[in-house]
Amino acid sequence: MTAATEVEVLDVLKALANEVRFELVRILAHGEQCVCDLEAILDLPQSKVSYHLATLRDVGLVSSEQRGKNSYYRLERALLYRLGGDVLAALLRPDPVLTQQSKSLC
Repeated sequence: MTAATEVEVLDVLKALANEVRFELVRILAHGEQCVCDLEAILDLPQSKVSYHLATLRDVGLVSSEQRGKNSYYRLERALLYRLGGDVLAALLRPDPVLTQQSKSLC
């Protein structure tokens, strides 16, 4: 795993660490939704919902499609499925500093 990939993993985790965005992902896991429906479900104004959706879209967790005046959002499941493995790979990658240490510094 490259350093760039590790940064991407952290970006996705940061995006999911917000309660509203986590709830949006949970809702979208059940299927595509119009932004107006998401507003009603979350009981939040359109500006807040759109802000959080843009954050999720920026890291690749959701994608959108414009249909007439409405935007429809869907979860990008492949990224979500890969996330667990990417987190483990980033955490467990070999670190030369740690593996070359012959004795404790304490």
